[in-house]
Amino acid sequence: MGLAALIPGDIDCGGLRLSSLELAAVTKAYGDAIAVNCIDHIFRSGTYSCLLGPSGCGKSSTLRMIAGHELATEGDIILGGRNITDLPPAQRGTAMMFQSYALFPHLSVVDNVAFSLKMKGVDKPTRRTRAMELLELVDMTGFSDRLPSQLSGGQQQRVALARALITEPEMLLLDEPLSALDPFLRIRMRLELKKLQRELGISFIHVTHSQDEALALADDIVVMNKAVIEQSGPPQEVFNKPRSEFVARFIGGHNVIEGPAGLMAVRMDRVSLTPQRAGEAPEFAAVVRDIEFLGTTVNVALEAAAAKELVAAIPDSVFFRTPIQIGEAVSLSWDPSDAHLLAAPAA
Repeated sequence: MGLAALIPGDIDCGGLRLSSLELAAVTKAYGDAIAVNCIDHIFRSGTYSCLLGPSGCGKSSTLRMIAGHELATEGDIILGGRNITDLPPAQRGTAMMFQSYALFPHLSVVDNVAFSLKMKGVDKPTRRTRAMELLELVDMTGFSDRLPSQLSGGQQQRVALARALITEPEMLLLDEPLSALDPFLRIRMRLELKKLQRELGISFIHVTHSQDEALALADDIVVMNKAVIEQSGPPQEVFNKPRSEFVARFIGGHNVIEGPAGLMAVRMDRVSLTPQRAGEAPEFAAVVRDIEFLGTTVNVALEAAAAKELVAAIPDSVFFRTPIQIGEAVSLSWDPSDAHLLAAPAA
């Protein structure tokens, strides 16, 4: 069975049926506590989106409302033109892969993958055939008779993916799926996730608190903070043009500096340092407080009146040509076009 036969939806694209998802004024309240506050967003069909933000920002509550594991207090969730706000999870057209993978320890890999079809009354030969097709998709056919305890973390993740995909979802939801993996495997698995999403063509929505993960995976990053969406857009746009101080600091790689026109963000790798000469009064003066060698770059932590925290990321070849010492006074400079003005914080 081909991938096209596995994927329903509302848009025909080269044989695949794809669905977009719209959140319209969606709110989630737990008593007096607002977890998600009246958010609007459209997740385009066939894209990889990341909900990015710190703990408690509302990203997991948003994902759980899309999945139907939490009911929205207010607003509408529309998938492929259908209002799914009040539907149970099994009727939504979504599948969710949990952080813990939640595999049944007493079932084999193939039976784990086939479990949802068993619950639907599909006969054993048919559900096993379908399960093996999905295991082939995630390169796990050789492990079909093993128990989850006999698999590595990365292998368990592949099984959990196959189990989610066998439900023929219009959209796959992933709740911090890489957080339990070691750093090396995390990088490898994020490449495999992106490759799988491209091959399937369906939409993935992935919750993470890792900026690197979101930048590497997403076609669309949705940055959340304090129950609202602070900014959304393509990774390059969000990274290079953060709209707020929060986004600039959370997405990383930026300094937030107080200038004549207000707060501005300047990428760390766009800041140049030169030793301060006697009698010089530079516009931006700083003192070197720490130096961190990171292989291809050297991060120089600075103390300056214009910013609480300031870092210059210098290429290693440039830094070691004329090394700067801790405690040294330096002058800072950058191209004016690299300074991005930030919106004033909301009152």
